[in-house]
Amino acid sequence: MIDPANAHELDVLLRRHRITLEHRLGQNFLVDPALRDAIAAAAGTGPEDEVLEVGAGVGTLTIALAPRCKRLVAVELDSRLMPALRDTVTGHENVEVVQADILRYEIDGAFPTGGEVVAGNIPYNLTGALIPKLLEKPPRPTRLSLVVQREVAERWTATTGASLSTVAVQVFAQPKVVMTIPALSFTPIPKVDSALVTLEVRERPAVDVDDMDRFFRLVEAVFQFRRKQLGGTLGRVAGMQNSDATTLLGELGIDSTRRPQTLTLPEWEAVYRAFNPRFDR
Repeated sequence: MIDPANAHELDVLLRRHRITLEHRLGQNFLVDPALRDAIAAAAGTGPEDEVLEVGAGVGTLTIALAPRCKRLVAVELDSRLMPALRDTVTGHENVEVVQADILRYEIDGAFPTGGEVVAGNIPYNLTGALIPKLLEKPPRPTRLSLVVQREVAERWTATTGASLSTVAVQVFAQPKVVMTIPALSFTPIPKVDSALVTLEVRERPAVDVDDMDRFFRLVEAVFQFRRKQLGGTLGRVAGMQNSDATTLLGELGIDSTRRPQTLTLPEWEAVYRAFNPRFDR
């Protein structure tokens, strides 16, 4: 059986299928079998679980996840990797290999009732769009277990809304950094370290708002002026006098001189409720 987590076997597999890795696609493959197995175990899957693997590559994580679940749908964008991926998963009857762009893939068609576990090694350029794709609309997965750049992991797990992605993740899930993964664990070696993050998906979002898309548009608009004070920023995005925005924030118990990245989720909800009637008109 082929194990691409072994550097030599990965090299043989890539040569066999005449594959050259594409930097633009973020193709950095893990070459540490023990670490790979620890990542698979951290997904917390059981014999009755269904799993969606994002960015299956040549099957490095796939073959470690397969014995730990009932069904595994392995999605990979790069069609050149498909022969190698199928080669790797030979004998794993519970694995379904799909060549697709995960951002266009109909997840609810593969998992119509939701409740799946999502796992994968996620390229940096995909993280911003992937979380909304996976979490914003039901049916939602129960857990995400993702290897991302360490900087992204730190942003997702910040104690306050340090960025739009922090708010987006924490509205729908409770994130936790499980481990840091050194850059030397991958080939080709990336420029930065990675981290494994688990996101336990909430039964209901952490903010109670009438329009989630509109809520995030407001958050995004405010974060465009992240270095500015909230009073001036909210006055601008809501089309109000700064003094009126400052007064309204004061009624919410929020200091108008604070910056957007200091707000907690309950404060974001309160800001949305107060400023929503004037926003985006």
